[in-house]
Amino acid sequence: MSNFTVPGLSEGDAKQVIDILQERLTAYNDLHLILKHAHWNVVGPTFIGVHEMLDPEVERVRGDADDVAERIAALGGEPVGTPDSHAPGRDPLQYPINKGTVQQHLSALNEVYDKVIVDTREADSAVDQLDPVTEDLIVGQVREMEKFQWFIRAHLEDGNGNISGGA
Repeated sequence: MSNFTVPGLSEGDAKQVIDILQERLTAYNDLHLILKHAHWNVVGPTFIGVHEMLDPEVERVRGDADDVAERIAALGGEPVGTPDSHAPGRDPLQYPINKGTVQQHLSALNEVYDKVIVDTREADSAVDQLDPVTEDLIVGQVREMEKFQWFIRAHLEDGNGNISGGA
């Protein structure tokens, strides 16, 4: 970490924000790889719609990772995006399916989004009083993830408001 940060933010607060953002960067890198994996492996009668739905989300999540990495750098930190950069003791996001049906993949992606959204909302709460600029960044990212999860859930909903499983 540099011996500076953005004006108006203490180095200690910046360090806390950087640590939170580094976790988001790692999660977003995991997420965009999972999305691309699902894109390659989804099969079934409605394959093409889901296959094509996933690519813009991959690009958006990659953009979120880039925005987070740039914010880390602006705060005086060093964004780490290499495959071995997972924090000690941190489990990468898990994804249990290789080739599978639309329903199986969307059900699994719904669970991944549950985790990423919860963790990102917790990150937002943690930066709330430390840095409103970073909070604004995270709020926008959560909004877009929740919108995409709505797209996923629209495929899984049974018409009575119940989310079906992927079996």
